[in-house]
Amino acid sequence: MSATIQELLSPVELGAWRGLLRAHAALTAELDAQLQAEHGLSLSSYEVLLFLADSDTGRMRMSELARSVLLSRSGLTRLVDRLAQEGLIRREECPDDARGTFAVITPAGRELFERARPTHLAGVRELFLSRFSQAEQRRLGALWERLVG
Repeated sequence: MSATIQELLSPVELGAWRGLLRAHAALTAELDAQLQAEHGLSLSSYEVLLFLADSDTGRMRMSELARSVLLSRSGLTRLVDRLAQEGLIRREECPDDARGTFAVITPAGRELFERARPTHLAGVRELFLSRFSQAEQRRLGALWERLVG
């Protein structure tokens, strides 16, 4: 079945959609490159450490962590395995759910995260926030909230 004119995106719609995809890809690639160069840490690994470090207990259930970092369970499992091998996190069994597992940030993971956080924040400010006024940032925040709120 071929697409009709009504089904195709208009140039404005296509520009908005492709712009979002290109911006996300470019920004995450550059942030990843900065974190790799400065700290030997991928952006995905940084995000896992971020969520764990910012949690009240330094630990999260694997299922909750997968939702937070937008990875599949299998993708998160592989990443957690790698971070555990590097001594940055460890796994703990959930005492009230035999099937549940926690990811827990280690002191080494917390130290690496604290060193990497300024690099990440500077990158976000330089690559993204500096391109918009505060009013535009507020507007963007409201627009993104409309999509995922």
